[in-house]
Amino acid sequence: MLTQGAQPPATTSPETTPSQDAERKVRIVRVSPAGAATLAGAAVGALGLLWLVYERMLPFTGVLGFWVCWYVAFLLFYAAMAGLQWDRRDVVNKVVTVGLATGGILVILVVFGTDLYTLVRGAPSVFNVSFFTQSLAFADSQTPLYIGGVAHAAVGTLEQITIATLLSVPLAVATAVFLAEVGGAMARPVRIIVEAMTALPDIIAGLFVYALFILTLGMQKSGLAASLALAVTMMPIIARASEVVLRLVPGTLREASLALGSSQWRTAWNVVLPTARSGLATAIVLGMARGIGETAPVLIVSGVTREFNFNPVSGPQVSLPLFIWTYAHVEGVGNYIARGFGAGVALVIIVLLLFTLARKLGGTAPGQLTKRQRRQLARQGARV
Repeated sequence: MLTQGAQPPATTSPETTPSQDAERKVRIVRVSPAGAATLAGAAVGALGLLWLVYERMLPFTGVLGFWVCWYVAFLLFYAAMAGLQWDRRDVVNKVVTVGLATGGILVILVVFGTDLYTLVRGAPSVFNVSFFTQSLAFADSQTPLYIGGVAHAAVGTLEQITIATLLSVPLAVATAVFLAEVGGAMARPVRIIVEAMTALPDIIAGLFVYALFILTLGMQKSGLAASLALAVTMMPIIARASEVVLRLVPGTLREASLALGSSQWRTAWNVVLPTARSGLATAIVLGMARGIGETAPVLIVSGVTREFNFNPVSGPQVSLPLFIWTYAHVEGVGNYIARGFGAGVALVIIVLLLFTLARKLGGTAPGQLTKRQRRQLARQGARV
């Protein structure tokens, strides 16, 4: 009961929740000051001790050996210093974390260092527009770099990898579907053959095409012969990667499709393959990236030419890897070296474009619909 002049008690509604009940973001500190100091101390201590032992006391030389020894000493120093502060479980966790992190950083540095070195060596030729629009028909080792380029090799690479992809992808994906969805008595022999082909030296594919198609069947050296050799190289790579991707598709999706009355092949075609679309695109691009940089398979079957050849079934047709090997390694004089490194830059650009295209075609996650598929579903829903 309220007395006269007393105020009713205040009530709080769900809309006026006190601020202390609101969700607050909790930031987890990954590196503490003690951890950072331990890391820096281990790095500096290992560097000083190794410089004294490696350079002054022992008869060792070489930059690579010095940094490899420093990295091992750094991990040992870090483990010893961490053992003085934390328990055994934390020490193992921190050492493994540092090892994995530094390994990832090292891989990134190697990749960027390789690309940067290639760009610097090929910069005199790359920054000429004619390098990407002309062939070497009227250029030699002494010709200025603004005359002649790698356009004919880029055309050969694109045509050969396109034909090789059209030949290898259907067979490789069909093999993966057989291994992941069908199985049976033949699954084990097929898997063994695919794994054996994965470890096969690349030049064996070129020798196979040379012996069967050129010597036996009379095919001339051409871009088509190079595409056949690249297809043999790409097929096991795509098949193995595609099988792994297909096995990641949840089994409940297959069970739901079969429960609705679909056959096995309809389930694989309409459920499994669309769900694994992004992974299959990645597998295909991995195979293309492997094939696009191969020199050994095409070395003896494609021939070398300094002019444009847009017909892959007639006459020699050079590719970018073969161009690099021929002019930067075999010739290796004058401006040929800069043109070879410039061809390496062009090859890196093509590979980056391929991976970008794969991300666009495959989507960002397994089972995610593309924009075109979402528009089709929206139109169908509007009709209903």
